[in-house]
Amino acid sequence: MAIRDFAERTVLVTGAASGIGRETALAFARAGAKLVVCDLNERGIEETAQAIRGLGRPVLARPVDVASPTAMAEFAAAVHREHAAVDILVNNAGVGLGGGFLDTTLADWDWIIGINLRGVVHGCHFFLPPMVARGQGGHVVNVSSVAGYVATAQLVAYGATKFGVLGLSEGLRDELHPHRIGVTTVCPGIINTRITETSPMRGRYATPAARTTILALYQRRNYGPERVAVSILRAVRKNRAVAPVSPEAWTMYFLKRLAPGLTARLNRALAARVERAADEASGT
Repeated sequence: MAIRDFAERTVLVTGAASGIGRETALAFARAGAKLVVCDLNERGIEETAQAIRGLGRPVLARPVDVASPTAMAEFAAAVHREHAAVDILVNNAGVGLGGGFLDTTLADWDWIIGINLRGVVHGCHFFLPPMVARGQGGHVVNVSSVAGYVATAQLVAYGATKFGVLGLSEGLRDELHPHRIGVTTVCPGIINTRITETSPMRGRYATPAARTTILALYQRRNYGPERVAVSILRAVRKNRAVAPVSPEAWTMYFLKRLAPGLTARLNRALAARVERAADEASGT
């Protein structure tokens, strides 16, 4: 379902303490929406809530671990005491993890799947049934990544979770169509947010010099999260199935479909370039 007017709509954004989540919440607030926001970062989510109130919009803010079904159930109960259902659900909360499969532990897999994939499942599990039962339509936005349709050896676990989000969203879109609930998968691209500073790194990337090299790449690109927020609102208005955001996200999206072999070669070449820069910075 395309929602063109956000005035007085109730919008829930997970992972809203910073980055794409915060900018998306603020963009919806500027468009007249009522906000519900959550994040594990208590200080950050309160700062987001204060910014929303500063725009004159109501907000319900809670510190929540999206990986915990118990925490999400309690959060949903609090939300539904105030709202029969949300109109727009934005499953944005996510984390990064750099490294190949051989350098990734089972604990790493549990952690990243819990947040990036099960966090989306939990958001849908606890907030979709009331949307369906209300019978007034709505929209779901699941934030994936370019790594959700182009896999790389350096982001195996991260890519696996983001591929999962894309697949989940495609199935949901068909299932929810009769209920007039749209589903959009957002694939941002190289976005300059704090995820590059906080993501654990494994193997050859687990050095300060390597992280500095990767940070510099994102900073030079300087594509900010506010531009992703604009794209998210546009995608909801147009009921897009998949919404790449940055130019490189669009390029890889079409290349993967039109020339998968070429895409793989370009992807390996780019990865090799980043690896060489990281190795040089680390003195190896």
